[in-house]
Amino acid sequence: MSREAVVSALTAPDLSAVVDLVVWVDDGVAHAANHLGAVRLHADGTHEVLSGVDPVASEDPMAFLPYEVELATPGPRVSTDNAYPYAAQRILSLFADPDRSPDLAVVHTPRHWFVDEGGHVGEHGSLDVIQSRAPLVMSGAGVARLGVVDAHARLVDVAPTLAVLAGVPDDDLLDANGAALDGAALTAYLEQRPHGQRCRVVGILWDGAHCGDLLDLAANGELPAVARLLHRGTALRGGAVAEFPSVTLTNHTSILTGVGPGRHGVLGNVYYDRAMGEQVVPNNPETWHRSAQWLRPGVRTVFEMVNDHVPQSSSPRTASVDEAIDRGADYGTMALLRMAGGFESATTGMADLLPDPATSPFVQQPDHLDDPYFRWCVQVDDMGLQQVLELWETADDAPTLTWWANVVTDAGHHAGGPRSEPARDSLRQSDARLVAFLDHLEGLGVMDEVTFVLTADHGFESADPGVTGSWKPALDALGIAYRDEGPGFVYLF
Repeated sequence: MSREAVVSALTAPDLSAVVDLVVWVDDGVAHAANHLGAVRLHADGTHEVLSGVDPVASEDPMAFLPYEVELATPGPRVSTDNAYPYAAQRILSLFADPDRSPDLAVVHTPRHWFVDEGGHVGEHGSLDVIQSRAPLVMSGAGVARLGVVDAHARLVDVAPTLAVLAGVPDDDLLDANGAALDGAALTAYLEQRPHGQRCRVVGILWDGAHCGDLLDLAANGELPAVARLLHRGTALRGGAVAEFPSVTLTNHTSILTGVGPGRHGVLGNVYYDRAMGEQVVPNNPETWHRSAQWLRPGVRTVFEMVNDHVPQSSSPRTASVDEAIDRGADYGTMALLRMAGGFESATTGMADLLPDPATSPFVQQPDHLDDPYFRWCVQVDDMGLQQVLELWETADDAPTLTWWANVVTDAGHHAGGPRSEPARDSLRQSDARLVAFLDHLEGLGVMDEVTFVLTADHGFESADPGVTGSWKPALDALGIAYRDEGPGFVYLF
């Protein structure tokens, strides 16, 4: 009864500017509703309209493609003009954790400007296709040279793909309980190799990189490193669909475990744990280094999968650079923070080690350093490149799997939204760092022996500064005990 009252309040027409959808699960079936209507979303893809019109009528993962279509019809959009790929599967996953899943989730409209609650000019988190579309580029040894193809994948497919490339046999693409992963290796884009043969694999994450803009800039010569990868591999025009919510820690974890949030347990950047009776905030400078501690039992990271099949040696089998979900990696940036006693203990000493962003050779527009988040991300990414170059000082001692996360692309897209000058500056400088690494590999003479997978954790859309407001007054007026984490995860008591 409480949930029905909350859904009714949140789907009132006067909240339609800020509430895109309300979603929940009842009797194992996903539901979605807004001011236009309500629908049951069955796992087989069928929609059962309960009232009004279907608010998520399209689940097309290739919506607004080719990129010119997105440019010609930029958001924000009402739900009936939008698309919500894999809606049932992603909603069901979010609500699969008995202790951490909310009773319902509220999806902001793409145009909602909620800066007073932590929002930005550029935003993500939605179930919709643009905020959920991350780029996916595969290149090098073991990858077919197909160029840009009209296809898509899911971010849960990245871990099994990395694992197979690194030599993990197909029959070990399982969690710790022996259950199959949610994702699958993208073998359609991989070349046949002798059983058990492995490549040295470099996975690269550009946090929040916009798929369409990345491929467009590469085609126009503005991202030469991405263009080099494309020349030797394959990119999916439809990118890889993020898990819901399309936020950072949820999808970093899905990428590196091959399972959705209802299985790995990191439901969002902030959520509530009923069993512990406390708020959990894994996406925070004070908690990044211990984010992996919230993984559910039975979850297995790609680092653990690879280590099980690579002989122990003096060099790291697996390495995790600037990545929060690093459990099992032989080398990890966050492990260094943990050894230093945590973020607060390490801040004083490690701050002196971070490069000066004002002298970074990769920053093209210094005025963007006035944004504190952008400035800090430049420092982190410059140090990340240093770590990767040290790990690859010689090819013989390089890890079998190197995972390299970059964050300035998130700062640039938050600051100005997709296609803005901060966003494109962040893409260009991330590309320039990648050029430095590729040139290093060329110097070692091993470019043809390395496989690359470049992706992101979500997409981005621009909010409308004229669309403000909150659904909190509508919830408060009901007189029902609740928590709204995020905001967007509503827990009822």
